[in-house]
Order: sequence, then structure tokens, then C-alpha cells
Amino acid sequence: MQENAPGAKKNFYLTTPIYYVNDIPHIGHAYTTIAADVMCRYKRMKGYDVFFLTGTDEHGQKIEQSASAKGLTPKQLADRTVVNFQDLWKALGISNDEFIRTTEDRHRRTVQAIFSKLLDQGDIYKGTYEGWYCVPCETYVPESSMGDDKTCPDCRRPLQKMQEESYFFRASKYVDQLLAYYEKNLKGVMPKSRYNEIVSFLRSGVRDQSISRTTLKWGIPVPGDDKHVVYVWFDALINYVTACGYLDDPEKFAKYWPSVHHLVGKDIIRFHCVIWPIMLLALGVNPPVSVFAHGWWTVEGEKMSKSRGNVVDPFEMVERYGRDPFRYFLLREVPFGLDGDFSEAALVGRINSDLANDLGNLLNRTLQMIDNFCGGNVPAESEPGKIEQEIRELAARTVDDVDGKISDFAFDEALKSIWALIGRGNKYIDETMPWKLAKEGGEEALNRVLNTLYDILRLSALLVAPFVPDTASRLWDQLGLEGNPAELSIDGFAWGERIPGQKVKKGKVLFPRIDLDQWRREKAARDNAKADPSKAEPEAVPEHEETVEVEAFKAIELRIAQILAVEEIPKSKKLYKLNIDLGYEKRTIVSGIKEFFTPEELVGKRIVVLANLKPAKLLGVESNGMLLAVGDSKKTTLALLTPDKDIPLGSRVS
Repeated sequence: MQENAPGAKKNFYLTTPIYYVNDIPHIGHAYTTIAADVMCRYKRMKGYDVFFLTGTDEHGQKIEQSASAKGLTPKQLADRTVVNFQDLWKALGISNDEFIRTTEDRHRRTVQAIFSKLLDQGDIYKGTYEGWYCVPCETYVPESSMGDDKTCPDCRRPLQKMQEESYFFRASKYVDQLLAYYEKNLKGVMPKSRYNEIVSFLRSGVRDQSISRTTLKWGIPVPGDDKHVVYVWFDALINYVTACGYLDDPEKFAKYWPSVHHLVGKDIIRFHCVIWPIMLLALGVNPPVSVFAHGWWTVEGEKMSKSRGNVVDPFEMVERYGRDPFRYFLLREVPFGLDGDFSEAALVGRINSDLANDLGNLLNRTLQMIDNFCGGNVPAESEPGKIEQEIRELAARTVDDVDGKISDFAFDEALKSIWALIGRGNKYIDETMPWKLAKEGGEEALNRVLNTLYDILRLSALLVAPFVPDTASRLWDQLGLEGNPAELSIDGFAWGERIPGQKVKKGKVLFPRIDLDQWRREKAARDNAKADPSKAEPEAVPEHEETVEVEAFKAIELRIAQILAVEEIPKSKKLYKLNIDLGYEKRTIVSGIKEFFTPEELVGKRIVVLANLKPAKLLGVESNGMLLAVGDSKKTTLALLTPDKDIPLGSRVS
């Protein structure tokens, strides 16, 4: 099957897995989504019409149990924790086109329509299932695969013996058809080791799959049989066609689905490379062009674990080192597809060597010489010599090599190729010694060198843009160029093509070197604080406002109020309209707390309100007061100020 017919508009559809909302985002979530983002950014720069999907999986038993333990409904838990993923994608600069939640109505309707279609055509039937079930993994485990003492082979937790009425999907019916598809599409599963694993698994036979549950309620009801809910994996996999318009937008589905690729972790490869394509074949829909399964991350040689306290927080890494260095490190450090080990020391090493010494140094040296020798103007183009011609040929090979490597998800190899060109630029400076040419009056040779260096940097900015978009933009700006390199065409690059007398704008260093001695001391202090929180260094003393007289405080009227009702304000992601009761009167206030609380969590709460604040209109709603709240420095959590006793409404805080 061809990804796009010859002469047709090039389309590209890429998905990440949808992530469980009963967990906080960690390095694994970041890794998959950054890789997907790089691929989609690159494809856009190659002229593709890209559709990039990510989202959250919000049904199933473990979410139901997690919510119950927190005293929440499953939907409340989902609404609260989905924000963590959405905020992380913003922090990492992810350029997804859509974000899907499996609790959305469009997804429920699509799942039920597909279930009904397969039931009507005889590919779903009702029976009884008995087996050993892993609640955390939400899957039945064959006895041949169980660990010691009847434990799950994946998470090592104890299995539960279960028997229940179930609907089954006739997966066995389509195994030969899927095998034939993979035999014709050798990149249908990537990397090659995973392809061999899946083909071997299919040849050993696939049983019909249990696809409904009666033991929980948090899920999509089976159409026509509310006693059953659709099994979370059957439900979750369908998200890829829901977002692509399978039910609601056939034109969109016809446009993007023939070019769909999935990016997943190796732990869920069988669902994506066996069950999912069989479901698609039963629907008369082509399987994905490819499914790429990447490896897992350990931390300093150990498996990530909350109990060990070594789970890598992507927010923390971005705050400490910047998102571009974090993005670069994850995709450069380990061949994509293999397991990798995360080390802050290795991250710092990459920043100092690859980013500061290589890329940053090439830019600084080149712009400084253009400033010193040419008054900041890029000199006129001149005929290349032998070395310059070799560099141009290297640049052309680099563009082709990067295209091939990225198309195969070999991100580390693509970065190696780009950095070989950058390294050649630094070596070229040492070979030609432009400062010597300037001193000896070799103007033509000097111009040739500076032009060559300028074009190496111009091409490098385009090639690194999918990986480190902020850095590419800063580099592009210092080269004196207009626009954003991430929005330009890589294929449109032409050596020597620029405005005559192009003015460069030397700016701040791209990547300041990290002082290793200071970094080691700071890391040791952080590690000690984690081991013994009592030894943690206090946060920096906050800046205080100027001191005021007590009369100024007395002028502030703080009173106890109760929230009666909460309404969403159209077109606002942060604001709620709150109807409150002050005891002596009812008011409306507008508050920017939507990201932290659901309406159900707010109604009935007693709060502290600044009652004599001058009224203000926000998005057309008049606000008469302001509630008091406090958040952490990272703005990841928020708490409302509330009385700890049943104080009468309207009471004044003093």
C-alpha cells in the first residue's frame, strides 16, 4: 500500500498513545510526544499536510479505583489530571493539531457505532470468560505467561481470578489477512526486531478477544446492553479513528487515514500491531502504514519508581535546563527503539559539548567575524574553491541523509548527521583562519569563507528546527533572516540565496556553558534534600511589597462567602463565573481558577472574598469582588483560602 498516490497532495497522520489520567506525566510520556512532535514538524517543513494527534485515556478499572481512593468521581479525576498533560505539552513546545479525551461524546458515539457494526456482521458475539486478570494493566493474562505466584508478567502485581459474561471479538478470523499485510509491508511494524516479534506472535495463533466488562461501570456502555461496558483497550484504540473523522467527517478520514502512523511504547505493541489492525480489517479499513515501538527509560541505571524517588519530572527538567536542551538530549542520547538511561550529568554534558561548544560556538565565531571584518554585512557570494565545494556536497548529502533517517524514526542518527555538518563548519574555520586572511588582505578568500560559514548556519537552522524550534528561531534571527525556520521549507534551501548585504544581528549566546563544579554542588544539595527533606535549602526569600500602616489593611474588606453556583464563561480557558452568598447579599464574581477546579468541587465551598474591590468587566461579565487563593511557584497547584470552622456567612476577616 502506498502512503500517498503519485501526484497527490502529501498527507501525514501521526499519533501518540493516549495516556492514562490516573498518573502524572513522566519522562516516558515526554519522550514519545517529543519524538512525535519532531516527526510532524519535519513533515510540515517537507510540504506535507500533517495531522498530529495526542490525548488521554480516561476509562477503565484503575481510573475508577484511583478516583474512589481520592473521594472523586472518575470524571472529576480525569478533568483534574488531564490538565497536567495539556500543560506539559505547552511546556515542551508540542505542536499537536488535536487533543482527544475518551470521555468526549464524539468518541463514545464512534465506539458504539463500531461495536454495533461488528456485532451486526457477526464479528462480535456473547460468551463467558474466565481467567487471571491484572487490574493495573487492565488485561487478562494467559497462564503460560504468568509470573511466579500468579503475578502479571509486565507489572509483577498479583493477578485476580475472574469469571464474567463477556462480548468477544473474532480476532482469530483475520489473523491470516493481517499476516499477509505485514509480509507485503516490511515497515508495518518498526524497528525490525519488533516486526519479527509480531509476525512470530501472529503465526502462533490469536484467540478471540474479550471486549466487554460487567464488573465496573466507568466506561462506554455496550449499545443495547447497559449491563456491559466496552473493554478499555477496545475503547481506547478507536480514538485514532474518532479524531480522524471516521464517524463524523468522512472527507477528513479519507484524506488522512491512508497515511496514518502510530508511535507507541514497546509495552503496548501487541494491542497496536495485532488487535488494532485486526479491528480495522474487520471494519474494511486499511491497517496503519507503520507502528513504531520505542524503548523504556531507566534513571541512573535503575528502573523508575515512585518508591525509589527517581521518577524524572519533565516540568522540572524544562525549568532547570530549558525545553530545547531536554528535547535534544532525549532524542540524541539513545537510538530510538532501544531502552535508554537518563542521567542529568549526561544531559549537562550534551548541553556543554553539542549545544554550547559545537552549535553555539560556530554561530558566535561566524557572526563575530562578519561584524569585525565586514561591518556586520554578509559579503557578496564568490566562486567556491575545492574545500567549499566539498562542504556544499556534504551539505547536500546531509539533507538527504536526515530525510531518510527521520523517515525511519532514527532521530539520533539524523542528529549525528546534522552535527557532522556543524562540526565541519568549526573545523573549516580552523583550516582557513579567516582572521589571517583579513590581516593579509585576502578579501576574496575571506568573503568565500564567511559566505560558506553563513550558509552552513542557515541550513543548520532549518535542519535543527524540528528538534529545537526555539533555538532555531533565535539562530535564524541572529543571522538577520525574517520569519520562523520551522515554518519554512527544507527543500526550498538554496546555497548562496540571500539578500545582498544581508545584515546579521549578533545576540546572546545560544547556550551558556554550565559550570560543572557549581552544578555538582547544587545537584548534591538537591539529592540530599530528597533523601532528607529537613535538610532542604529554603526557597529564595520572596520579594515583599512596601510596608503599610494598619489603617491600609483595615480598608480592605475581607468577608466569608459561600459558592452557590459555577458557570463556564464562553471562549475562556481560565475563567469561571461564580454566584456567591455573603449572607447579607448575593453577588457574582469572576475568577481564573478553571484550570484547577471542576464546578462540582467548588459548589458549596466557603471562601474568603475581597468584598470592597471596585467592580470590573471580564469577557462581558461584571465581577463584584475577588476570592483569595494561593499557588506554588510552578503554578501547578492552587488552594482556596477557606475558614477551618463553620463561620457565619458575611463575617469579616480581621
